[in-house]
Amino acid sequence: MTTMLLAETMNTARPRPLAGYFALGRLLEHLAPLTDLLLRLAVFRIFFWSGLAKLDDWSSTLLLFENEYNVPLLPHALAAALAASAELGASLLVLIGLLTRLAALPLLGIALVIQFVLGAADPAYNQLQHYLWMVLLLTLIARGPGAWSLDAWLERRSTPA
Repeated sequence: MTTMLLAETMNTARPRPLAGYFALGRLLEHLAPLTDLLLRLAVFRIFFWSGLAKLDDWSSTLLLFENEYNVPLLPHALAAALAASAELGASLLVLIGLLTRLAALPLLGIALVIQFVLGAADPAYNQLQHYLWMVLLLTLIARGPGAWSLDAWLERRSTPA
């Protein structure tokens, strides 16, 4: 017993140079709900305003999809309608944190098409911001919407006490 007490004393007396750093990390983890909300707000801002711009001048949107975007496999009018619907609907779901992982998937698809389909055809679409969008969306898909979301609220309500 004395040997055990001596060993514990020696372990606690050892300097821990990174203890403050790790303590700060634990303290900053309390900001996670806020950062998750800001992440969702950023994704909403990117895609929702793009969807509104498409609706604002639908005839120009149709022309853009017909002449410039050239989305493969889909008629241009259907591609435009799907893009606008996904940008508006899915971004709203992301903002409120409802079905967030599922809602982020079509937005990720849009970012992938912009970067790798349109970007392959026209260097003007090959931009760093599209990779940043993909990182934001993959973070939402992998981590979920965070504690301040309808997903988290629904999960708390459905989990037995």
